[in-house]
Amino acid sequence: MDQLTTPLVSVIIPIYQAEKTLCKALDSVLGQTLTEFEVILIDDGSTDNSGYICDEYVRKDKRVKVVHQCNKGVSAARQCGIERARGEYSIHVDPDDWVEPEMLQELYRCAKRHDADMVICDFYINSPVKQSYIGQKPSSLESRVVLKEIFDHLMGSCCNKLIRTACYRKYNISFPNEVSFCEDEYVICSLLKYDIKVDYLPKAFYHYVKDSAQGTLSKHYDKNSLHKDLQLRELYATLLQGTGVEEHAYQRKSAAMVSRAFIFGKEVFTSAEFHKIFYRYKNIIWTSPYSLFEKILLYVSMLGFYQPTIKIVSALIHFKHKLLS
Repeated sequence: MDQLTTPLVSVIIPIYQAEKTLCKALDSVLGQTLTEFEVILIDDGSTDNSGYICDEYVRKDKRVKVVHQCNKGVSAARQCGIERARGEYSIHVDPDDWVEPEMLQELYRCAKRHDADMVICDFYINSPVKQSYIGQKPSSLESRVVLKEIFDHLMGSCCNKLIRTACYRKYNISFPNEVSFCEDEYVICSLLKYDIKVDYLPKAFYHYVKDSAQGTLSKHYDKNSLHKDLQLRELYATLLQGTGVEEHAYQRKSAAMVSRAFIFGKEVFTSAEFHKIFYRYKNIIWTSPYSLFEKILLYVSMLGFYQPTIKIVSALIHFKHKLLS
């Protein structure tokens, strides 16, 4: 693809300390059957060999571009990529995942065939022992319906969605620097607030790698992360005003978000700090649609009296929702 030619698709890859998996991710993207695309690598202050690997791929393939910046977080990295995207459509790929060769071609064909602003597809979850196919079919292609179902059974990630790049600019949507988790879901919800044209392709191309050896969220959690997660809840409250999203769906997600933040936060806060923040947000749990029994278990788990109870209540809530769905 000539440098002056407008690419059909921009693939944005935010990168931080990804030297072990980056080559597999990049090779899978560069092996696409569609050739008219660009790859924008955002090296977000990596201190391992990730930056060097990015530079090597830039030298090998003229479709690859790299931005080296100081560490600002994944949200800022994704936003940096969107601001530089020249493609008619764009999609995000994480550096520890990989994609099928037909992904861009099939998603782009679907988008053009139906003049869609967003194309949603299925995806795979890969663990060290198995691969699972995860369907993502919405009950309706109306944007407000899809928005509601993001709070139910649809994944909010940007990685299984091809999006018309102009939509970010048309609706003035950007990735929020205030948060460090689910930043892409917030952007997807922001887009779906508007009357954009959504289509669905019942195929899976994206392989989300779930590897316990890579560590858990709690190992990367700090005080700043917890505050940002709680801020995300407040951002959602503003975002969803007037959307028609059922209140109980948002409340349930909000309560789960806060309880998760506190569970991880206990590892990094002093007792006094933790309890001060806890009492500020405990009403989120009490006003949630959970049963009284579930609320008490969550409350006890968050305070840390009986850590195993969070596993019990998570299993109970999951089972209850399965029965009702």
